[in-house]
Amino acid sequence: MTVFITSSPFVEGADRAVLSNANGFVDRLREALPPFCRFLFVCSSPDRRDLNCQFGADVFSACADAGIYFSSFAVLDALSAENAEELVANSDFIVLAGGHVPTQNAFFQEIGLRELLEGYPGTVMGISAGSMNSADVVYVQPEEEGESDPDFPRFAPGLGLTGVNVLPHYQKVKDNILDGQRLFEDITYADSFGHTFFAIPDGSYFYQDDGQLLLFGECYCIHDGILEPLTEDGEILDMAELD
Repeated sequence: MTVFITSSPFVEGADRAVLSNANGFVDRLREALPPFCRFLFVCSSPDRRDLNCQFGADVFSACADAGIYFSSFAVLDALSAENAEELVANSDFIVLAGGHVPTQNAFFQEIGLRELLEGYPGTVMGISAGSMNSADVVYVQPEEEGESDPDFPRFAPGLGLTGVNVLPHYQKVKDNILDGQRLFEDITYADSFGHTFFAIPDGSYFYQDDGQLLLFGECYCIHDGILEPLTEDGEILDMAELD
């Protein structure tokens, strides 16, 4: 299996979804996919078929504009959940949507997506929440009002595709205030004791296959209450060097 863990793979500010080739992303994605592959879009909001089809179609079109073409397109959400096993088995490229992490996580658990992806031979790309839920154990960073409460579950079982816990859109959310607290300094840093989080801005991503885990672009490492710069834009880091 090949896995792309992204913050956002799109060009910021474009009037439509356009894949960004920052840090060689499009080139590497194109190399990973077979010609005219079968595309499966897995939602984050299972009951919003309208949004799911639109988001999936946007990714489909962005890939086509980048020279990545598909022979089929399917959406996995509440309406198609009973066919989840067949949809996964009949795909070559799976995109895990962005959205609300706990909502998506609950849907993944409901359909047993972790088990369905065991031994999957294709390529998986996570976007934002989809990247966060790709981890073995997901860090559910508080996002919505009320989620800063200490009783809000901060960790959940994920898909087990990677051991990396990413915090996406760092350039946008690093100064956010949630429930009167600083999202990073007051909440996330405290949650990082005994854990390691990788905060990445849009345009940075992790690439993982059976032999390696590589980080492309700017990234910050958060562990034991400390944030440290790890890489700069344009850099490539073999994560094995951190062991």
